[in-house]
Amino acid sequence: MAFIDYYKVLGVAKTATDKDIKSAYRKLARKYHPDVNPNDSAAEQKFKEVNEANEVLSDPEKRKKYDQYGENWQHGEAYEQQRRQQQQQQNRGYTYEGGSAQDFGDFDFGGAGGGGFSDFFSSMFGGGGGSKRSARYRGQDLNAELQLNLRDVLESKKQTLTVNGKNIRLTIPAGIENGQTIKIAGHGGPGSNGSPAGDLYIKFFIPEDAEFKRTGNDLHKNITLDLYTAVLGGELTADTLSGKVKLKVAAGTQNGTKVKLKGKGMPVYKKDGQFGDLYLTYNVQLPTSLTTEQRELFEKLAKL
Repeated sequence: MAFIDYYKVLGVAKTATDKDIKSAYRKLARKYHPDVNPNDSAAEQKFKEVNEANEVLSDPEKRKKYDQYGENWQHGEAYEQQRRQQQQQQNRGYTYEGGSAQDFGDFDFGGAGGGGFSDFFSSMFGGGGGSKRSARYRGQDLNAELQLNLRDVLESKKQTLTVNGKNIRLTIPAGIENGQTIKIAGHGGPGSNGSPAGDLYIKFFIPEDAEFKRTGNDLHKNITLDLYTAVLGGELTADTLSGKVKLKVAAGTQNGTKVKLKGKGMPVYKKDGQFGDLYLTYNVQLPTSLTTEQRELFEKLAKL
């Protein structure tokens, strides 16, 4: 039976930390999980290999033995037996001069163990080893999408989602943005043999609003201004997401002029009491149907 490079299976270096191994295992386990790849024998085999590699490299004793013997794994148990015998004889006041581990090439390791482990694993670590622990795996992460409109995220609100037939009540924070994803820990697929459940990832879809354009926490809106108010000045009423406001328009306001309404934008995500700004752009509208009197007045103005 061939030697299996568990580091290569997980895609980590031999100097990998426990954290590196855990991270690599979780990533690959999710990728090849049977729930994600139903009726895929190749993915199932890969899933078993990943679990076996994690079984060894995440266990300090197994990893130590694996690193110590490496490709000479066939002689590992024999060498261990020799070491124990030597220790016992030393304890009795004797010394033991045995051969190297290479002298035990004909040692019989017995049959392969079950539990989904390879013959290599069973021979090196004995029988089914930690098959029970290996069969444990974290639940599958789940993904869901939720569509809201701009006005839905002006305030934090509670909402109930149904995922896989299970109702999940959550609070949607004010100011959440289009494309943003939040994690609901422990609400994914169930784990196996007491392992923790996966997580639920919810991605928010907030379509463009017909009236307000959002840029981060700020809002932008075009507002029509009639020619006479633009020339002479005056007042107008504008709609914001939080209600109507009255604006003073300076005489001689030009087309394309922008004004900022501080704090009238979107709430800042997870920062209570903080808001972006609203920017209004004036579009000066020219009269299209002049009366005879109005035309005469414009002609007089033109001559002046």
